[in-house]
Amino acid sequence: MSGATVKCLVWDLDETLWQGTLLEDGEVRLAEEVRKVVVELDSRGILQSVASRNDHDHAWARLEALGLAEYFVLPQIGWGAKSASVRLIAERLNFAHTTIAFVDDRPAERAEVAFHLPDVRVYPADQVLALLDLPEFTPATSTVDSRRRREMYQAGFRREAERAEASGPDEEFLRSLDLVMRIGRATGDELSRVEELTLRTSQMNATGVHYPDAVLRSLIADPDHEVLVVTLTDRFGPHGAVGVVLLERHPQVWHLKLLATSCRVVSYGVGATLLSWLADEAARAGVHLVADFRPTDRNRMMEIAYRFAGFDDQTCPCTVRLSPTDAPGSTAGAASAEPTRTDGLQRLHLVPTAQAVSATIRLDAPDLGTADR
Repeated sequence: MSGATVKCLVWDLDETLWQGTLLEDGEVRLAEEVRKVVVELDSRGILQSVASRNDHDHAWARLEALGLAEYFVLPQIGWGAKSASVRLIAERLNFAHTTIAFVDDRPAERAEVAFHLPDVRVYPADQVLALLDLPEFTPATSTVDSRRRREMYQAGFRREAERAEASGPDEEFLRSLDLVMRIGRATGDELSRVEELTLRTSQMNATGVHYPDAVLRSLIADPDHEVLVVTLTDRFGPHGAVGVVLLERHPQVWHLKLLATSCRVVSYGVGATLLSWLADEAARAGVHLVADFRPTDRNRMMEIAYRFAGFDDQTCPCTVRLSPTDAPGSTAGAASAEPTRTDGLQRLHLVPTAQAVSATIRLDAPDLGTADR
């Protein structure tokens, strides 16, 4: 667990976030050093929540008065077990327990959470000021999206609440969102967003390969490769970077080496729309598509997306250009620095045809039939 970055820190309130016990003292104090910890963790893209035994309205009003309420997502303030609160926060965020941390001043509360949720990292309150120096609270990359992650999640909760209240067909709700997907060629400034996606995405990562910054820079400079960043916005605001595509173009076939999309946007049809766009571009260019896929215990949804888009195991002469030396870890071409992960690699084939325009997502995308960048 020590090697995994914390995605969400869950705070106790009394004698942890603030000094004093709200129901006993009436007034509590917030140390400016603690405020700085909250603000800095937020800027690093680490979400924060609350698990506190308190009267909800009273505690939340105090958080608002201290100017901190906006920093906490899915706060659980009540009288239940704190392990149940932490579990609910993790489930709502769809985060593995290994990426959750909990801080509390009371040894009994820490022990209760550790017993029921052994993968959650637990810290005493007297360690709060040292959290910023711990490696698990220091993400490897800092991007535009990570710095506004909390705002994007809060917008997502509002979005999902409206979706739950919608009475019509799901497609009707999706159309009401005014979804816009932008697909653009990655620039040097965007590489950290691409690298972060390959690091954070496992359920919708077709190969499970992480491409580091140096490799991505070499591929951007290679005229035969396309490194594409996918972003999504709607009337609630930006979803941020939600997908990455790594494509190598050969005369008769386009080789889709990596497709990764955020699991946060699966229900909006992003993966299907992206594959449909790629198929349409390939059909217009008169080439086949071959996609690398490596099954894992988490990316079954990605395989379903490929199969639903028409990819199959058919053997085609077009793949003759895709010899084993073109696989990740090879010594061929600009991809020579790619991570070595040939184990279990499958290649799925598609003879593309023209695709219908999405009824729910408006596309803003480049023409892949030209090499213009």
